[in-house]
Amino acid sequence: MSERLLVTRVQPQAQAWVDLFSAQGHDALALPLIEVRSLADKTEVHAVWQRLQSYAAAMFVSRHAVNYFFRENTAIDHVLYWDKAIKIRAWSTGPGTAQALAENGIPAHLIDSPSEQAGQFDSEALWQLVQTQVHAGDKVLIVRGDSAAADGVSLVGDTGVGRDWLAQRLTDAGVKVDFVVAYQRGAPVWGAQQRAFATAGAADGSVWLFSSAEALVHLQALLPGQDWSAARAVATHPRIAAAARAVGFGVVAQARPVFADVLASIESLS
Repeated sequence: MSERLLVTRVQPQAQAWVDLFSAQGHDALALPLIEVRSLADKTEVHAVWQRLQSYAAAMFVSRHAVNYFFRENTAIDHVLYWDKAIKIRAWSTGPGTAQALAENGIPAHLIDSPSEQAGQFDSEALWQLVQTQVHAGDKVLIVRGDSAAADGVSLVGDTGVGRDWLAQRLTDAGVKVDFVVAYQRGAPVWGAQQRAFATAGAADGSVWLFSSAEALVHLQALLPGQDWSAARAVATHPRIAAAARAVGFGVVAQARPVFADVLASIESLS
């Protein structure tokens, strides 16, 4: 395959996927469209630990939500604390986030996540697993990032849709939902070379890999007015696929966010 693969995931996951594609003989390039960083003010994320035992469950929206939540609380023996507060479940929407929970020491029996064989990894799939765990009067914490919106760019398939959908299901069930921001998300700062790769990728047959609709917002802001009608993409969720089509990508395929499925989808475009 001669076409270049442009991987837009957050680092270091972008480079990890590039390495996987390269091992299969594909020309792949990391072109992250989202950057994550620590919060300037960690007051609230620290305060949550003081009341963590009051929650029936904590839902983490991503691997980064897990890592930053625990990183910002390094002064606390969070593994021991979580294990003592045995009623607290740790919810994730996919295997990457579940793996991050395990890597941070959360016991496997307290983690709820859709199976790796699930048709989709999202809040809807998670809800099917956990809806009987909570009852009216319970509290659930949702750990998320804070995104700086791109000025003048409309986001189709907002990255908040999944967590907001879950929060509404919980609220409908009489569960109180609290949100806490554990990290900051934002657009990358591109140099001339990155901009050149992206501009070429709009028309040279490259295949873009999108795992976030927010990435498409940033792409529009970085290359305003770009014609994407000749561009091709693989998206890892129906909402992300819809966002890519709304931006104007001429060909959009969809795959589950696991490497084998993404690879098969990319190769089907050849």
